[in-house]
Amino acid sequence: MVAVAASPVRLEASVDPRLSRWMWLVKWLLAIPHYIVLVFLWIAFTVVTVIAFFAVLFTARYPRPLFDFSVGVLRWNWRVGYYAHTALGTDRYPPFTLADVPDYPARFDVAYPERLSRGLVLVKWWLLAIPQYIVVGMIVGGGWGGDDWRGGGLLPFLSLVAVVILLFTARYPRHLFDFLIGLARWAARVAAYATLLTDQYPPFRLDQGGQEPSPPPAAAPPPTDPLTKV
Repeated sequence: MVAVAASPVRLEASVDPRLSRWMWLVKWLLAIPHYIVLVFLWIAFTVVTVIAFFAVLFTARYPRPLFDFSVGVLRWNWRVGYYAHTALGTDRYPPFTLADVPDYPARFDVAYPERLSRGLVLVKWWLLAIPQYIVVGMIVGGGWGGDDWRGGGLLPFLSLVAVVILLFTARYPRHLFDFLIGLARWAARVAAYATLLTDQYPPFRLDQGGQEPSPPPAAAPPPTDPLTKV
């Protein structure tokens, strides 16, 4: 059995126990204030990423305040996406904050790297990530966040299938939810890598389920034979 290495990127979600059968029809409308805020946040995110590029290139460090801001934007985007168009697994309105909200059913975080490679920063976001961009393109279709059902990606299409099933059965299909979160997790890992937040290359692996896979426990040291001690 191959051990699963822990990823510095953590994306998690849970389904509301009493999910409305019909509210998903209007969530995109209710989320318009968030979309407006996200437009400005993504503009700032782009500027911050450019600044971080030169910071990493010359210092091998991503300035912590800029890092926290960038992770916060991705976190905000994930909460809005989960509520309005990606999986639609909660009826709880997303908070207007960059900070982590522990009790919100959609969470995102990236472990802060103390040092980053100066060489990788020159190539990872365009050259090394090309195979991942191809996969993510199939996952999310026309938009990075999979936020348009007309985009043609697997994630938006299956999200629509899930809520149609919810509409007619009052139950969210659990296996489909696990698969959807796995797809979103793959895209999030690529996003974090491409935007310079980590040097760990995203694995070509679909980690399904609402919770991040747990790393294998550390192997216990072999027992020492006291008779062999000098």
